[in-house]
Amino acid sequence: MTGTEAPVTLLIVDDHPVVRDGLASMFARDPEFAVLGAAADGAEAVRLAKELAPDVVLMDLRMPGMDGLTAIAELAREGVTARVLVLTTYDTDSHVLPAIEAGATGYLLKDAPRDELLRAVRSAARGDAVLSPSVAARLMSRFRAPATGPLSRREIEVLELVAAGSTNREAAAKLFISEATVKSHLLNIYGKLGVGDRAAAVAEAFSRGLLTPGTP
Repeated sequence: MTGTEAPVTLLIVDDHPVVRDGLASMFARDPEFAVLGAAADGAEAVRLAKELAPDVVLMDLRMPGMDGLTAIAELAREGVTARVLVLTTYDTDSHVLPAIEAGATGYLLKDAPRDELLRAVRSAARGDAVLSPSVAARLMSRFRAPATGPLSRREIEVLELVAAGSTNREAAAKLFISEATVKSHLLNIYGKLGVGDRAAAVAEAFSRGLLTPGTP
């Protein structure tokens, strides 16, 4: 981070105090991040996200009262602009897909290494989709039709914009579709190409000749 860049601000949401304190301590040691607050359930998370306006909400899923999935949907309904990065121990379809569909920018597991978690939060703050390797593999097996299924024309258009540096929001505006639809296309792309993030998808697309240098 340069001296002119503001730190990525965070709200940590988990019902276990030890986990909240551990995450807060980890991010506090890095000047690229600033922890604005912590919540123990979904309702408190929604209230604090509206009040503190963090860049990223690090959200657990299973919590008493309002759970993480309900909180993600509520944040979207309230128009909260914070990116939600799920951090949980569960990677089943019944957890991953509803979270992404509700509006989560990314999905990581709690056993993720520290450096991976820091990178994921930075990426989420930029609006990039972030998936843990196991989640990406699960989505890959679910979303690709045959294993050799080609990318659709719309998926190619999304990849072209990603390769040109567009965020999900910018790509959505240029294609006249919702940001959630862009995320859905990206998940399909990740599955078909066998990758877990935007950079890898672009690299693989160039490798396969789906994109070429100078592609508009």
